[in-house]
Amino acid sequence: NGITSFKRYQIAKVYRRDNPSKGRYREFYQCDFDIAGLSEPMGPDFEVVKILTELLDKLEIGDYVVKLNHRKLLDGMLEICGVPTEKFRTICSSIDKLDKQSFEQVKKEMEEEKGLSSEIANRIGDFVKEKGRPLELLSKLREEGSEFLSNQSTKEALDELSIMFEALERSKCRERIVFDLSLARGLDYYTGVIFEAVCVGAEVGSIAAGGRYDKLIGMFGKRQVPAVGVSLGIERVFNIMEEQQKQVVRATETQVLVCIMEDNKLGEAAELASQLWEADIKAEYLVSKRRAKHFDRATNSGIPWMVIVGKTELTEGVVTLKKIVKGSEEEIPQVPRDSFVAELLKRL
Repeated sequence: NGITSFKRYQIAKVYRRDNPSKGRYREFYQCDFDIAGLSEPMGPDFEVVKILTELLDKLEIGDYVVKLNHRKLLDGMLEICGVPTEKFRTICSSIDKLDKQSFEQVKKEMEEEKGLSSEIANRIGDFVKEKGRPLELLSKLREEGSEFLSNQSTKEALDELSIMFEALERSKCRERIVFDLSLARGLDYYTGVIFEAVCVGAEVGSIAAGGRYDKLIGMFGKRQVPAVGVSLGIERVFNIMEEQQKQVVRATETQVLVCIMEDNKLGEAAELASQLWEADIKAEYLVSKRRAKHFDRATNSGIPWMVIVGKTELTEGVVTLKKIVKGSEEEIPQVPRDSFVAELLKRL
């Protein structure tokens, strides 16, 4: 279509070929944000990470960190350690396991399964243990005599990270960022900055991850388009919220269910629901003589309030307000129709 630059986001189902585990499903919802096209050096990378921190702050899921590294830094580090070029990707996949396994376990895999010598594996271990505040660790890696300054890949990565870390520092999100040389990210298409967010103390793994992928779009089109993006796992965020009991994750944002407990009374439902909608109250309605159907709908959807209109209420021109949240149940009978919205607004 000729488009060579854009910003976009989406929330949709995605799929992975993997063994399911807690917070890790084959089918799941993911929120993505990407920036594609030529721009200020490291500008989109900074912006994507900044947006990620703002999003996680708004979600109020507790303490979190964004671990950050650079794919060129990893490649150059492996080259310095003496890893053959053809083994870069497979060794990166081993390093990527360091958030779940000890270095001794990873070292054993690199030596016994992937053919590295003990000396090379130990050199890798010395590097991947490095993590800390971005500008402080960056300064250490750029000290005079550092092997990283004599390698083209690591030098380019450190120059790019210097630009990005300054931007993150001045945008006041430094406290959330950890420069972590053990972060590898398993996907082969990353070409620059890589990062992942982890909620401190949570039992699930990373809740968001991403990086720069300058050559991926060109695999599916006629030209290369540089790009960087991040993905947030919706189910993992919900799991954390539920574990922390900060917030019950409901199937709907609906606040009130209008319950007309007589058949063929759509007009009654329309009148009451419209009053709620006009007051910016999120409301649904249900018309049915089956009392249990109303309570099942409200309970299963986590709708906290019901406006009940049965035979008695119809006759007397009133409604019954009922809160069904466990532990804070409440019932207010005989509420006049002209004031039920005001009563609900006091309590929502």
